[in-house]
Amino acid sequence: MQVLVKTAIAFALAILLVALLSPLVVIGAGERGVLTHFGAVDPVPLSEGIHWRTPLRDRVVRLDVKVQKHEVRAKGSTKDLQDLNAVFAVNFALDAARIAQTYQQQGSLDQIVERIIAPQTQEAFKTAVAQFTAEESIVRRPELKQQFDLILTDRLQKYGVNIYDTSVVDIQFSPEFAQAVEAKQVAEQDSQRAVYIAEKAEKEAQGRINQAKGEAEAQRLLQVSLDDKILRKQELDNQKEAIAKWDGKLPNVNSGAVPFLNIDAQQ
Repeated sequence: MQVLVKTAIAFALAILLVALLSPLVVIGAGERGVLTHFGAVDPVPLSEGIHWRTPLRDRVVRLDVKVQKHEVRAKGSTKDLQDLNAVFAVNFALDAARIAQTYQQQGSLDQIVERIIAPQTQEAFKTAVAQFTAEESIVRRPELKQQFDLILTDRLQKYGVNIYDTSVVDIQFSPEFAQAVEAKQVAEQDSQRAVYIAEKAEKEAQGRINQAKGEAEAQRLLQVSLDDKILRKQELDNQKEAIAKWDGKLPNVNSGAVPFLNIDAQQ
């Protein structure tokens, strides 16, 4: 058992020794190597491929320069002093040409995220949201995001970090403001409904007025079309109908004229 333990330890030490003393270093795709000489950073990073180094003196730190995604929580106050909480997904990549300087000043990728990207995202959000009211941050959200992107890009470029895109994962207002927005929406809906009802009633009333005008005009045209001859003919037709129904008996008292026979001979 002890022999096996000693063998494993010896094997691990051999691998470590080979790694330390190997003059070759391989930089993978999407990486850059930061070369240090006894801790001093070489300003020229190592690109993808195989490179030579001096064992014991040189050490190589590999850094990923592909696009990374990191979510950052941010909090700010709007122009009208409403609290606003948001979660942003930040897509970024380390500037390959400045990777040695970035590592020298900030450290590894995790340290860059913690020291630079997260706090600068929070500050950029505070600066951007302070230019809008709470209501504007809702109705003008594309403008707010554009302003946020511009501020964040400008801040991070100073540290050798390039921003490719940002997206809002979540955004929340204070409960009081959310209730106020909901109440306003309900009031606007009620107002629109009242306007619709009033317009509908007005159109129906106008329709009845137009119908009454049409009927009155029809009556007027009918009245005009009935000339004297038509009216006289109607009168004669009525008298003829009365004669047809007369039983031939004259009234006992009359003025001398025979009833229903008031007809002009020429007519």
